[in-house]
Amino acid sequence: MKAIPKAALSGSLKDYRVSKNSGLMSRADSFFSWQDLRRQHDLWPYARSTSSAPQPRSEIRSDAGKASSGVNFASQDYLSLASHPRIKAAAMEAIDKYGVHSAGSAALLGNTAYSLQLSAAFSEFLGGREVVLYPTGWAAGYGAIQGFVRSDDHVVMDILAHSCLQAGAAAATQKVHYFRHLDVEAAARRLANIRSADTKNDILVVTESVFSMHSDTPDLRALRSVCDTYGASLLVDCAHDFGCMGEDGLGHIGQQEMLDEIDIIIGSFSKTFASNGGFVAVKTRAAAEYLRYYSAPHTFSNALSPVQAATVLEALSIIRAGEGKELRHKLRDNVTHLRESMARSGREVLGEPSPIVPVRVGGEALGRLASKYLSIFAGLANLVEFPAVPLGQSRFRFQVMAGHSAEDVDTMVAAFNGAMDSASAELGQIQAGAGARETAVSEAD
Repeated sequence: MKAIPKAALSGSLKDYRVSKNSGLMSRADSFFSWQDLRRQHDLWPYARSTSSAPQPRSEIRSDAGKASSGVNFASQDYLSLASHPRIKAAAMEAIDKYGVHSAGSAALLGNTAYSLQLSAAFSEFLGGREVVLYPTGWAAGYGAIQGFVRSDDHVVMDILAHSCLQAGAAAATQKVHYFRHLDVEAAARRLANIRSADTKNDILVVTESVFSMHSDTPDLRALRSVCDTYGASLLVDCAHDFGCMGEDGLGHIGQQEMLDEIDIIIGSFSKTFASNGGFVAVKTRAAAEYLRYYSAPHTFSNALSPVQAATVLEALSIIRAGEGKELRHKLRDNVTHLRESMARSGREVLGEPSPIVPVRVGGEALGRLASKYLSIFAGLANLVEFPAVPLGQSRFRFQVMAGHSAEDVDTMVAAFNGAMDSASAELGQIQAGAGARETAVSEAD
């Protein structure tokens, strides 16, 4: 077995964010050296590519070109719609009618009949809200905050809010305040402190309906009450549950009966709707029109392509029909089976049931070794490590599909247990060897 250097098992992306090297381009050198060291020892599990459709069993390649295959819990296709025959037919029909390109921003002739139909269909699904479409979910999150918030306003945000929300807030104002994850009382204290000094300017409170690294959800009604007390607006990003959770497909917003209580709803098409793209839903035509012309990613990015809009429109049709409810039930059953099977195996499963099942590993070195072995055991899942999660709390984020079978789940649990056992054994050998070398050096001295 080739010896693994300590540097490949330690360190994080955060270490190379700010480099001591001079020169804009040369600052990348130290990061690449660390990254490539991990790559050489099969410890770099990112930037992999699929060699087949993102289905329950898939073929992939590492970014070094190494092929593998296995049961796939690494793709975001929660209702297994990406290869649905109706979806593919809708995409091909759109290509026949429009070609593949919107050829303009939504402000400048980039809309198509499909995007207009999609806006109307989502408006109906969301109880009559006005819907603004974006080319990506990230753009929707960023654009909603950057579009509405001004420099004198305040943003009060869950500390674990997605990077698009944090970037949008940073672009809009320097008055960004964070509160402890899911802590409504902490949010209330932030708002009280702001209002004690500023009774004039607006406040936007920002959270998510499902947090993707923890699979947990806030008490939206309690947050709404706090917003009302202090005169704040509420934004909820529902990227990971909208369409794929709840009897009606409205996710936690529907389950908590909060559809009418949220000022700004953000969603993504890339998890459940078989395409890229996103949306922002607001309560008035005035707010939607304002966003269209003051939200940079909407005005200055090309609109959704006709293929994307047609795909999402067909996906929404399936989601709202009986087939969609059946797929959500299958997804729910698979999530329950995976969570319970992992727990029975002695693994620490985080959060609440959702299409994301995070399983804690712990130290970064163990996580990297486990990721290497998981591919060997024919399992595909994504390792998440610091700084995306706290230091020493690396985890695997298993993403469940409606199309997974019970056998797929069992296969993944067995693969993960095998990977963890092998990783623990190798890490023990590495640590024992390091201890022996330190003892030898000490005795020689």
